Amino acid sequence: MCTVTFLPLPDKGFVLTSSRDVGYQREKALNPATYTEGGVSLHYPKDGKAGGTWIGTSRDNRLICLLNGGFSNHRRKDSYPKSRGLIVKELLIAEDFEEAQLIIDLKTIEPFTMVVVDWSEENKLFEFVWDGFERHLKALAWQPIIRSSSTLYTDQMKEMRQDWFREWFIGKSMSPENILDFHKYGGVGFPEVDVFLKREKVGTVSITQVSKIGNDIEMTYFPQ
Repeated sequence: MCTVTFLPLPDKGFVLTSSRDVGYQREKALNPATYTEGGVSLHYPKDGKAGGTWIGTSRDNRLICLLNGGFSNHRRKDSYPKSRGLIVKELLIAEDFEEAQLIIDLKTIEPFTMVVVDWSEENKLFEFVWDGFERHLKALAWQPIIRSSSTLYTDQMKEMRQDWFREWFIGKSMSPENILDFHKYGGVGFPEVDVFLKREKVGTVSITQVSKIGNDIEMTYFPQ
């Protein structure tokens, strides 16, 4: 849940790609499936530990992708009563995301960042951050972005990834295929910091891509 890119595509389309970087010992996630929750049809890969998700879509034309941590790394508590992945599902089900994020109870939730795409009426892109004390909702311009988790990457590493992201498309088209290659091969050849992360105890365990082309929404899941 730790590296996310967003690209606008022609005709109001988009592609969002998420590399899930977690401990290798974490329970394996279930492949994406469709679930009906709160009377709303959702599509997401299910976390094998808590039953939530780090990325999902709803029939109400909303996509939410989760990254661990807020603006900076935080000191973890021994335990949290509720998983951040369950918050993703609650906000996917909500009738109005902008209203729901104001009232959802986050007091006991570990800090997170969400990238939210909503195309129910017009295309909207948001960044929603819970820093453990306050919630921060920011409307983003409909343009390419990259976000990396604060729990795994320093500010310097985040800046490096911004540079890699900008440089990747020199001479290339912005397409689902090219951004997927970025998530697989972007970086400088050091797996400890590359986009496809590989450290001793934590690394990229899957890549999930959601694309909207015309009226078609497709989620593709690549377990590693």
